[in-house]
Amino acid sequence: MANQPTDFRQRFVAFALAQDVLRFGAFVNKGGRKTPYFFNAGLFSNGSSLGQLGRFYADALRAADVPFDMLFGPAYKGITLAAATAIALAENGHNVPFSFNRKEAKDHGEGGDIVGAPLRGNVVIIDDVITDGGAKREAIERVHAAGARPVAILIAFDRKERGLGELSAVQELHRDFGVPVISIATLDDLTRYIEGQPALAVHVPAIAAYRGLYGVQ
Repeated sequence: MANQPTDFRQRFVAFALAQDVLRFGAFVNKGGRKTPYFFNAGLFSNGSSLGQLGRFYADALRAADVPFDMLFGPAYKGITLAAATAIALAENGHNVPFSFNRKEAKDHGEGGDIVGAPLRGNVVIIDDVITDGGAKREAIERVHAAGARPVAILIAFDRKERGLGELSAVQELHRDFGVPVISIATLDDLTRYIEGQPALAVHVPAIAAYRGLYGVQ
């Protein structure tokens, strides 16, 4: 792609737009809010885009400089994301174990509800986005229950949007568990990117208005 941004966050926004994962229009999100943009990581749905997505996750994790021993992907979207990130890290000489959970524990074979490496040491939880934070709280508690330590949650996109109170779900997780949330990109990165794209800059006022209603710092 010509004039590709050098910063991985800006490259990720360009990639998400090219894959139609980031869209502009009139949408209603899970909380019933009318939003001028929508991010759907489930549309990274082929081998090439998933491979590139894993490399972006790995870029964000390296940039965060968080010491970790393994990755954990909560079912269901976190499963493929943790695997893709582990592959991308291994391609760059950082071979780490990963695991994920089943929704229901098996009572035969190896049994249990964790598949892959045992949860040990410092664990990075990987998922697509944080909406209300419920699934991430369950993942944090699962890691703690195994005797391991959750050191970060890594997501693709942070909407920087309030939940039911004054804080976002990201901020609430950090407040309640002391676990930092790392994102490949945020709403700030999206705004910065489209401001420099004449064909997309028309969406900036609607995003700014939405952020004025529901945004957090």
